[in-house]
Amino acid sequence: MAKILILTGDAVEALEVFYPYYRFLEAGMEADIAAPSVKTLYTVNHDFVEGYETFIEKPSYQLKNHIAFNDVNPSDYDGLIIPGGRAPEYVRMNQYVPNIVNHFFDENKPVGAICHAAQLLSAVTDGRLKGREMTAFTACKPEVEAAGAHFVHQKVYVDDKLVTGHAWDDLPGFMREFMRLVQ
Repeated sequence: MAKILILTGDAVEALEVFYPYYRFLEAGMEADIAAPSVKTLYTVNHDFVEGYETFIEKPSYQLKNHIAFNDVNPSDYDGLIIPGGRAPEYVRMNQYVPNIVNHFFDENKPVGAICHAAQLLSAVTDGRLKGREMTAFTACKPEVEAAGAHFVHQKVYVDDKLVTGHAWDDLPGFMREFMRLVQ
């Protein structure tokens, strides 16, 4: 059975970390949530409120992660999920993240990136997305293009073993496509 790594940190979008994690467990897979250190993570909820021109952020559930980035051996995993929220913005600066993420691209293992995960991918993939197609939260289109990829205006998009999703309400399709690649 597959073993999946979920790469995140504080301010991760709650639905984008919990939905995949529990979906993997439901399917009998192993899943490890990795963050900069082993601790209780603080998740957030992004939602739209009438009158606002962008989403708002509210505190959400707490979540204990399993492993610190510096202890991750990416060879132990069959796939990678990168949730959105604000976590990608700061975890992309962690010294261990490029090697973890790039292992999955270099070994042609499934990678799932949803919403603001494009911020992380644009910072660490070092040309690995050049010529690829992907979607993300619309405000992350500049990061997709900075990484050399073509932004696709779709809720869920699959480019070989890269599954990308627009936002948390697209999780059913996003996870269906990712699960197809790892089962």
